[in-house]
Amino acid sequence: MPTKIHSAYKTIGEVSIILNNVEPKDTNINTHTLRFWETQFTQLKPKFFNNRRYYDFKTIEILKFIKFLLKSEGLTIDGVKKHLNQNKSNLDDSVFNSIRAKYLKNKLKNIKNIIINLKN
Repeated sequence: MPTKIHSAYKTIGEVSIILNNVEPKDTNINTHTLRFWETQFTQLKPKFFNNRRYYDFKTIEILKFIKFLLKSEGLTIDGVKKHLNQNKSNLDDSVFNSIRAKYLKNKLKNIKNIIINLKN
């Protein structure tokens, strides 16, 4: 069976699995959560084919960004809405690269804390 290419649309179940494999991994994002987020964030516009939701790469990246802001940065839904609306024209690779940089910085900070604790 051929594998889906990078630019192919993903189902809501596939997107849920993708989101559960990005940090923080201790937060379970299920299909109900994704449907709720669609009602809250106007940037999320899945395509509908035969009454089923399909997400493109850009929408999945926005979902990763929303998860990061909610779960890692501790923003509220209203805070994330405000952030997304302020940066509406910047929802491109530069925004996601910035988020990845913040994630790596947090990861390094955690590693540093672990090393400090091991030394004590």
